[in-house]
Amino acid sequence: MSLSLLNKMAGDFRPTPPMPVLFLGHGSPMNAIEENEFVAGFRRIAADLPRPAAILCISAHWETRGTQLTAMAQPPTIHDFGGFPQALFEVQYPAPGSPALVQLTRETVQSVHLEATQTWGLDHGAWSVLRHLYPEASVPVVQMSLDYLQTPDYHYQLARELQVLRERGVLIVGSGNMVHNLRLLDWRRMNSPFAFDWAEEASEKMKRFLQEGDHKRLINYRCHGKAFEQAIPTPEHYLPMLYTLGLQQPGEKLALFNDQPLGGSLTMTSFQIG
Repeated sequence: MSLSLLNKMAGDFRPTPPMPVLFLGHGSPMNAIEENEFVAGFRRIAADLPRPAAILCISAHWETRGTQLTAMAQPPTIHDFGGFPQALFEVQYPAPGSPALVQLTRETVQSVHLEATQTWGLDHGAWSVLRHLYPEASVPVVQMSLDYLQTPDYHYQLARELQVLRERGVLIVGSGNMVHNLRLLDWRRMNSPFAFDWAEEASEKMKRFLQEGDHKRLINYRCHGKAFEQAIPTPEHYLPMLYTLGLQQPGEKLALFNDQPLGGSLTMTSFQIG
C-alpha cells in the first residue's frame, strides 16, 4: 500500500514514531471507581506515553462472529455487568469515536473483512481502564471485537497487520487478564494478593515466555498442561494479550507492571511494549 494512499485514508493520522502498545489486566469492574495500586499503575504508565491521535482497544468483553469495529461518532458507555454498586452504573466515559480510524484499519487489514458496526460501544474492558489513562475522555476510541470462531494464531496474525497504526499515532490496547478463572476465585479473599499453585505456575511460565520473546509458546497455550487449562478455561481474557504480542517488533523491550495475583485465580499482570 502506497504512502500517499495511507495519508489520504488516515486524515489526521500523520506519520509518527511507533507508539507503545499496552496489555492491561483489568480485573474487576470496580477498578473503574476504586483507588488502588492497579489504577495507580495505569496512571503511571499513561504519564509517560506520547499523546495518541486515537486508541484502538481490544477488550475481552466483546466477542462476535467475524471481527467488528465500533464505527459510531459517539460510542455509548456499556455497563455489561450486574451486582455492583449503583455508583459504577453511573460512570460514563464519553470519549468520541473515530470513523477515520475505522476506515484506516479496514483498509490496512488485508487478510480478513472487518465489519463496521453501530451496535456496540465501549464496554467495561475498555472504559474501566481508559478512564485512568485519559480521564478527560478526549482521545477518540475505537473497539475491535474478538472473533470467537478463530484460533489463537488467527488473532496474533491479525494483530501483525495493525502495525501501521502504531506509526500513525494510534495507541493499541489489549484489555483482559492473563490468568482468569472466576469459577475458582476465592471471593472471600478477592483483594488478597495470593495465587493457587496452578495459577502461580501458569503465571510464571507466561511471564518467562514474555521476557524471552517466545510468542509461539504463548500462542500455543493449550499445549502446556493442567495449570494453563485452569488459568485459561475460556480464551476471551487471554486473547487480547496475543494482539499486543503480534505488534511487538524484533528487539522491542517489554516491561511488566501491576504484576500481582488476586483471589487465587486471577492475575492483574500488565505490560508495555515499546
